[in-house]
Amino acid sequence: MLLVDGYNMIGAWADLTDVRDRHGLEEARRQLIEILISFSASRDYTTEVVFDAHYQMTQGNREVLNSYFSVYYTDYRQTADSYIELICCRLRSAIQASHQQIIVATSDRAHQQTVQGYGANWMSAQQLQTEVALAERQFRKRHSHNQKSSGRFLMNGLDPAAQKRLVELRMNIERKAPPSP
Repeated sequence: MLLVDGYNMIGAWADLTDVRDRHGLEEARRQLIEILISFSASRDYTTEVVFDAHYQMTQGNREVLNSYFSVYYTDYRQTADSYIELICCRLRSAIQASHQQIIVATSDRAHQQTVQGYGANWMSAQQLQTEVALAERQFRKRHSHNQKSSGRFLMNGLDPAAQKRLVELRMNIERKAPPSP
């Protein structure tokens, strides 16, 4: 499981800080969520991004976006740090018993020590950004390799053995075709 302090990432990632400053916090949140959905899928993580509602007079709210990704907005007067710590505390015995791994992504050093005390692993905002970039490069490399073609015909994109087999099949079909009148 990956728990992400959302506003901590927005404040630490230069590109998201720029989006926040130019287009607002809502757009920065949306872009972070999109980035992390792709990353979580590539790494097979169950992920929850947590945003503070510390100064908002609202109840906590969870948005489940798919089976492995959700967004949580904390209760009034609750910080993302306290919510993440609560989750780590609740899952502490499960972590120890089943060898599950919880990774908390934040650059808050005091928070790092607290979650590690509950048995969770810690990743800084910069480390997560590096991991996200690596996953994106790996995805592009895999998909660009699969899409290479040496010509405009479908057959040119096949490996030589498949090309040979298709030629053989075509020749057999032509030989068996009845003569034209």
